[in-house]
Amino acid sequence: MKLWRVVLPVLCLALVAGGIVTYRWLSAPAGATYIDIADANPAPTPVAFASTGSTGSWHVDCGRNQERMYNSDNLVAQPGVVGGAHHVHDYVGNKSVNALSTNDSLAAAETTCQLGDKSTYYWPVLLLPSTMTAMDGMDGMSMDHSTIAVPSSVRIEYRGSPVSSVIAMPRFLRATTGNPHATTEGLANTEHVQWTCSGARDKVTMDYPQCGSGQQTIRVYDFPSCWNGSATDSPDHRSHLVFPEAGGGCRVGTFPVPELHIEVAYTLPPGIHYAIDAFPEEHFSSVTDHAMFVDVLPDALMGTIVDCINSGRHC
Repeated sequence: MKLWRVVLPVLCLALVAGGIVTYRWLSAPAGATYIDIADANPAPTPVAFASTGSTGSWHVDCGRNQERMYNSDNLVAQPGVVGGAHHVHDYVGNKSVNALSTNDSLAAAETTCQLGDKSTYYWPVLLLPSTMTAMDGMDGMSMDHSTIAVPSSVRIEYRGSPVSSVIAMPRFLRATTGNPHATTEGLANTEHVQWTCSGARDKVTMDYPQCGSGQQTIRVYDFPSCWNGSATDSPDHRSHLVFPEAGGGCRVGTFPVPELHIEVAYTLPPGIHYAIDAFPEEHFSSVTDHAMFVDVLPDALMGTIVDCINSGRHC
């Protein structure tokens, strides 16, 4: 397997005024690992659908953040903490999201999504090897937009359960997949975030893939879909909504809701050493990729989605 761990130093220029530090990647950010997609692991075989499963899907177009909505907040994991993410997030959907957003403010906001879906969908920005700027301690990222790769496409899809029908998500349900602290937490909660290439969908990796000429680089996020039936959030922002068990069913005491699946694709020059933005101590590692979601779908639209999925249609 050809795997490159790049530990090249980063050139740092300190500009004393304002305490701003400018970082320029010499070749690739320290801590990032890259793999030729041809040498990546085979994609896992999906769980087979039983006759009782819900085989439909619902797709919503929310754009690809052409509006360049960015901030370093995390409404799901650090609500109320401005700049709490210590890295910059890429948003589609709700146009008002920040650390101080409330259910009422989200419901009143405009959206980039079709059909009045005011949900927020977000993940760390993908950086290209250029100059990026950070305030002292990386506590408040401030980047020239030219360093941030705008996705070529973002696919947002809700899927069914392989073993049963699904029920509606509660409005304002919070959800997370992946772990922004994965390198310092022993890769915990990283199983459902993967990378691949458009021309090699039978391969997946947790490293940054080097894709062939003409292929897109794709980040894949699968969200938990077994809800505890009562809470829209929990102290750890995870235990109220968990992943299905190995056979595809939900554990006792949880109920299947539509599974959110997101794919973010980029058209990048071959061989470029890109990286996601991350907490400073995570050193731009690909395993820290993650995505967050707050359901602000109107109840009627959620009902339509559930009916589409349970009836086996692709809407």
